[in-house]
Amino acid sequence: MSYLTDRRRFLQATALTGVGVYVSTAVAEDSKSPNERLRFACIGVGGKGRSDSTDARRAGDIVAICDVDDRTLENAGTTQFPKAERYSDFRKLLDAMEGKVDAATISTPDHMHAVVTAAAMRRGIACYTQKPLTRTIWESRKLGEIAREAKVATQMGNQGTSFPGLRKTAAALQAGVIGNVSEVHVWTNRPHWACGCPRPAEAPIPENVHWDLWLGTAPERPYAPGYHPNSWRGWWDFGSGALGDMACHTVNMPYMALELRDPTSVQAKTAGHNRDSFPKWSVIDFEFPANDKRPAVKMTWYDGGQKPPAELFGREPVTPTGVLMIGDKGKLFAKGDYCEFGYVLLEGTDVKLEYPKVTNHFVEFANAIKGGPAATSNFPDYAGPLTETILLGNLAVWAAPDPETPGKKVEWDARNMVATNAPELASVVKPEYRAGYEL
Repeated sequence: MSYLTDRRRFLQATALTGVGVYVSTAVAEDSKSPNERLRFACIGVGGKGRSDSTDARRAGDIVAICDVDDRTLENAGTTQFPKAERYSDFRKLLDAMEGKVDAATISTPDHMHAVVTAAAMRRGIACYTQKPLTRTIWESRKLGEIAREAKVATQMGNQGTSFPGLRKTAAALQAGVIGNVSEVHVWTNRPHWACGCPRPAEAPIPENVHWDLWLGTAPERPYAPGYHPNSWRGWWDFGSGALGDMACHTVNMPYMALELRDPTSVQAKTAGHNRDSFPKWSVIDFEFPANDKRPAVKMTWYDGGQKPPAELFGREPVTPTGVLMIGDKGKLFAKGDYCEFGYVLLEGTDVKLEYPKVTNHFVEFANAIKGGPAATSNFPDYAGPLTETILLGNLAVWAAPDPETPGKKVEWDARNMVATNAPELASVVKPEYRAGYEL
């Protein structure tokens, strides 16, 4: 039996006896014994990693941090985590800290999510990984399988999952507030980074950036300004475009309400792209078959300034981001990225209902580590299937490179992760890694 398995049992036992910190709405920061406090490694401490590592510090002790940018690493170590061990390579961190870490936050660019998370889980480390869970569909499926095998607590960083507005709206839809839903429209104001363009010109690698480690699993390419720290989202090798960036948030509510898993087909129209950089905009249709709780549903995703037809909203102005759902008894409009404002009924009759509430997303993860219920957005049951659904849209985008021209309608076999009429998409479903990295 491994040390971390023993420690997990200890943490769970102390939580159940009241000595630990398993509580319903908060994680105590003043446990009586250091052995009862969770020990975190934070991999990626810039950008979203700043807030993720701050959340981890509230839940326990930061014992190690990692970043491929020396300036970011130095700043985090000096100003926030002076006692933490520092690493540039996550592999060296995991080797050196074997048995000394209970949980990890993974807040890297998308292309590194899967390989870092898998390596941590296989060491018995609980993982909080930023959205989208992975860059590709195959990786999402594999992380769910590994999490189940390793029996570790997991959660994706789609924090809206725990917002009262989102949970209430999902519950209202399940209670039939607009009847049987047949159409879902979801739109975002992204992208706000470079896309639909040629690669930037090669430039000298800054002394503070470990470029080879930054590339990680991705094919080699010269350094250029723009990839790091932000615009990597616009490149197929590193990111997953506007869809990958925001749909784990914006599609989250209809996904929870309607179990929007395993679409049978997707088709896209885009601004055009060179299959190196994502398009400036896209409109993607997803078709979901009926299940035992609802009829068939069509979902349309819009980004880059595209939006649903204004006439669908009546007198209600169309917001920069949001969700519109159309049922046989009315229409429901949820504004914002996270359904944080709840919903407005454009047509229909409201209902009184009860719904499960969670006050803090990261707290739900920390409590799961200590023996509480699995976090809602855990990898095998929720985050993995959600990410698979969303990333399927990028298969349609890949198949639509010509400007304003509908691409091939991709037929999808979810069980086998195969585009049955588009074998050319196999490399988009499952990536190849550079030597030195494996899942």
